[in-house]
Amino acid sequence: MGGRFFDLVSHCLDAEGYFEMKAIMFPGQGSQYKGMGRSLFSRYPQYTQKANDVLGYAIDELCLSDRDNRLNQTEYTQPALYVVNALSFFDRYPDIYDSYDFSDINIATAKSGSPKSDKIYLGHSLGEYNALLAAGAFDFSTGLRLVKKRGELMASAGAGAMSAILGADIKKIEDLLEAHQLDGIDFANINTPKQVVLSGNKNDICYAEKIFDSQNIRSVRLKVSSAFHSRYMVSAQQAFEDFLKDYQFHPLSATVLANATAKPYVTGEVGQILASQISNPVHWVGSVRKAIEMGCREFDEIVGTTLSKMVGEIRESSIAEKAASANVAALKASGDSAGLPISILGNKAFCRDHNLRSAYVAGGMYRGIASEAMVVRLAKAGMLSFFGTGGLSLSSIQEHLLSIIDQLPEGQSFGANLLCNLIQPEIEMKTVELFLGLGIKRIEAAAFMTVTPALVLFRLRGLSRDAQGDTQCDNHILAKISRPEVAETFMEPAPERIVKKLLEQGKVTAEQAKLATSVPMSHDICVEADSAGHTDMGIPTVLYPSIVCTSRRVQREYNYKTALRVGQGGGIGTPQAAATAFIMGADFILTGSINQCTVEAGISDSAKNLLQDIDVQDTDYAPAGDMFELGVKVQVLKKGVLFPARANKLYQLYIQYDCLEDIPTKVRHQLEDKYFGKSLELVWQETCEYFVSNGRQKEIDRAFSKPKYKMALVFRSYFGHSMRMAMQGNEEQRVNYQIHTGPALGAFNQWVKGSALEDWRYRHVDQIASKLMDETEALLRYQAQEMGFYAKKN
Repeated sequence: MGGRFFDLVSHCLDAEGYFEMKAIMFPGQGSQYKGMGRSLFSRYPQYTQKANDVLGYAIDELCLSDRDNRLNQTEYTQPALYVVNALSFFDRYPDIYDSYDFSDINIATAKSGSPKSDKIYLGHSLGEYNALLAAGAFDFSTGLRLVKKRGELMASAGAGAMSAILGADIKKIEDLLEAHQLDGIDFANINTPKQVVLSGNKNDICYAEKIFDSQNIRSVRLKVSSAFHSRYMVSAQQAFEDFLKDYQFHPLSATVLANATAKPYVTGEVGQILASQISNPVHWVGSVRKAIEMGCREFDEIVGTTLSKMVGEIRESSIAEKAASANVAALKASGDSAGLPISILGNKAFCRDHNLRSAYVAGGMYRGIASEAMVVRLAKAGMLSFFGTGGLSLSSIQEHLLSIIDQLPEGQSFGANLLCNLIQPEIEMKTVELFLGLGIKRIEAAAFMTVTPALVLFRLRGLSRDAQGDTQCDNHILAKISRPEVAETFMEPAPERIVKKLLEQGKVTAEQAKLATSVPMSHDICVEADSAGHTDMGIPTVLYPSIVCTSRRVQREYNYKTALRVGQGGGIGTPQAAATAFIMGADFILTGSINQCTVEAGISDSAKNLLQDIDVQDTDYAPAGDMFELGVKVQVLKKGVLFPARANKLYQLYIQYDCLEDIPTKVRHQLEDKYFGKSLELVWQETCEYFVSNGRQKEIDRAFSKPKYKMALVFRSYFGHSMRMAMQGNEEQRVNYQIHTGPALGAFNQWVKGSALEDWRYRHVDQIASKLMDETEALLRYQAQEMGFYAKKN
């Protein structure tokens, strides 16, 4: 387990010969907002006054109050951004601009002479003027005059439209435009490999957006009045060329990368390149890659974070492309005809034993939230997932599993979740017998505190001897564990007393009972840290190493032919989290919450709308309805609902009082009005009807003799109701929604914010899985390169 990361490091250390550089970036139009520059104008009054003199209006009033609503008009936006970018640069790097001598047109270096600069400047569209200012091409006022004219010309260029296309690569966009004969649309910005901006006339752009929508490609119309950076700006470009004839530019003291070419500016061509920029695309991807090629390891964005996020995507895509090329080369060299991608992440034996392309697992979620569609889609992508059986009837489980089997005629791997049932262990056994009857080979054991007869039956019924006489395990249990002592019981062979009883009952053969001593209950243990649903709130960096140590000790003791494998789940929603798991040595990772807010998740759109907007702080802990009396906790959605507060209140009342009648009248009325929407007597009547209809009269009899148990049953009905309302999407009951989810989804939401995956309607479980694994590998490769670079340098 842990050595795989160091193999990755040795494989990736290839940073040689670089002179360490720093890229300084300036944002362009679209980054403006009311209030920008608030702390700067008073600190730099001389530059504020210079700006006012050039523009003929108060720049600070425009940026801070914008009384006339002009800040978003191009002719005002561009000067405002230039000034704020410039003042921000002066504030962060106070010595650079002050070192320039603008008295001689042939001089733009430091007054005392300039050594080779360790900085590269680049700006996005309008931001390129600030990059040139920072490199000494012109002084503050001259740059502002150029920007003022540029803004005026672009604003008057004529009607047009622009649209950002998110989540599709350039080739696919080109193919769609060509197929629909939209040759009047130009690429205006190539911001990341999967984020571009198109320019054209309004009708063409509108038609293109409809085409992209039909292909599940997200588009966002930009609030501009012209088709910037396209052929429609040629007249503005020509007018700007004429204007620039009156200006001369100082030699640059540092490298500036041009948007139009993604190459460094050449002395003597500044005016020509600035003019051409107006009607040519912003090659941001090419510019960033050029900066990296020239040795930039740090990118400092002067204002905001938009460009930094783009740089992150570009870096990761570049490394992923190199990784993919390396994998293809390795595949060809190995002569592997299976066609499965080679990945350094996870345990190869895990992938081989489960016939997977990736060491990625999607956990089962209650009541079919981990749905048929989710299981089938992931199985076809070569990833393991488990259908969520918890809370479903046996007939419903059978119907769903048969449907999944029908949809996977090639026999792709999948499994079903088995939730521990302390109240009705017979249901657990009947569920396993159903699995065996349907030929289910993989189950996910969740919320178990010990090994049960149902689990042993499932495991033993898959045991046989192969041609060599070795024990063969056809039935696999992936045990989700949050306590080391529980993990140990699953790592050991099946308990002898349970095996003996199953043998006496005729449920297993003597041969299977004998073979049970040579294999663990589960070869695959998933360490479940703090997560959605039932949780012990474990910390992965503490829990995982402890359980790994246990696995090594047990492996030595029993000397299993197939080694125990330990994966990690809980809190995994970003490449950084997944990378941490793999660095610690995880044999596989398991995700949950991030799959709940996808097209395939079997929960209401209303619930998904709430989940899409959460951040990491928007979950809370509440009592578990199925283990209410024990005080077991589940992690649930907090933002936009009242369920966790109300559920915790019910548990406090249960602890405080011995029966419903002891609860103060005022509190009872509050429960009836706000929680249940009906009298507690009616709730009890409905509870009795439910238990009797499900053959559970004994529990009603017990409740009549034990008033506190009656109170528990009444309170537990709220948990069932709140879950049903969330599943059905009853908007009138939204405050009562019980939605099991964890902070990993909040982290995921932040990761994909601004991309096509921001909207859950564009989130598909297999695409999320591939993106997460690809970018995790890219991140690890990049970090390995960084460590190699700095280790070599130091």
